[in-house]
Amino acid sequence: MTDHNTSKPDVSANLVNKKKCLNEWIENRLPIFSVVRREFVQFPMPKNLNFWWVFGAILSVVLLLMVATGIFLTMSYTPSVRDAFASIEMIERRVPSGWLLRSMHMAGSNIFLACLYLHIFRGLYYGSYKSPRELVWLSGLILMIMVMMTAFAGYILPWGQMSYWAANVVIQAISSIPFIGEGLAHWLMGGSSPNDLTLHRYFVLHFVMAFLILAIVCIHVLCLHVVKSNNPKGIEPKTPTETLPFYPYYVAKDGIGIILAFLVMIVLIFFFPNLLTNSENYIPANPMETPADIAPEWYFLPFYGILQIIPFKFMGLILSVGALLVLFFVPWLDKSPVKSARYRPLYRIALLLLVVSFVILGLVGKYHTHTGLIWLGRVALLYYYLHFLLILPLSARFDLSRTLPTSLLDDEGKKS
Repeated sequence: MTDHNTSKPDVSANLVNKKKCLNEWIENRLPIFSVVRREFVQFPMPKNLNFWWVFGAILSVVLLLMVATGIFLTMSYTPSVRDAFASIEMIERRVPSGWLLRSMHMAGSNIFLACLYLHIFRGLYYGSYKSPRELVWLSGLILMIMVMMTAFAGYILPWGQMSYWAANVVIQAISSIPFIGEGLAHWLMGGSSPNDLTLHRYFVLHFVMAFLILAIVCIHVLCLHVVKSNNPKGIEPKTPTETLPFYPYYVAKDGIGIILAFLVMIVLIFFFPNLLTNSENYIPANPMETPADIAPEWYFLPFYGILQIIPFKFMGLILSVGALLVLFFVPWLDKSPVKSARYRPLYRIALLLLVVSFVILGLVGKYHTHTGLIWLGRVALLYYYLHFLLILPLSARFDLSRTLPTSLLDDEGKKS
């Protein structure tokens, strides 16, 4: 009896020793455990991070969910004009839990784009684009453009009424480019009008871009871990007492944000499924019948609004694309030595007006048939560009001066 009892600790000790030896064997050849421990457990984070910093974790988890559901959806999808819509109907009605997979994929895209816009706004508000974090900002913007391309390609795949005509609007905008527009539009469609080749190319683009996005996310995280995270005060931690390890503190905070995001997804899927897509897209594509109101998903509405308020297609395309490209120059347009808008009162007001102008452009994209909104949208577009090209570069001269705190543990700066 005594020998039997004493043998159990020996077996446990042997298992622990074998596991330790295996870990050491792997670590000596591929130091993955030490890297994970250093970069995702002991990684120092500023002590004062607020809830605005959870969107990065939400984006990562939702992206993985979308890739996983997308892989399962591709197993039943047929990228052809004749069969695309029917394959979507089959997924919804005949594939086991297919309706749930597709709903998770669509809800995930809406939550992902919403969190991405909030993530970008947080960077603008707290100056996360300033030195030495320019590459973090630029890689994030590249991710945003890639996500928007992937989302647009995915919107075309069901080949419903809105899918077809959305593709048609974009192709017409591209064809307005002087000299190369017609050839580029013909190449993108694989013909003079949307056809099987068009749908197949969008399908390949949507599928491949998802994995390219995962790769750029890794580069984005790598850039962040080299320069460390920014914080609401916009000053660098000077002592270890101003930081906390990523685990368990920020893992817990990120976990709460992820749970809330999934609760929103559940509400969208089970209570408001019609919010996930336009009702016109439940009708098979018909080139002979134009929908009464062509409008993209909500996350494209501001850029679609720009196309609607400019009477010249090519100029509208330039301004729409430029609204994204101007963000790449923000680290060099902003001359202020102060990062956080907490200590830039006038710039904070200007940033609020920027958000208002962006929302107005979205409303114009949704209700562009109203003449009054067209002129309001033009004012909003003018302010959008003035914010980045005039207000931001001059904000350092005219903003009210505030004294910055010397430590992350200090109280807020006071007016000087």
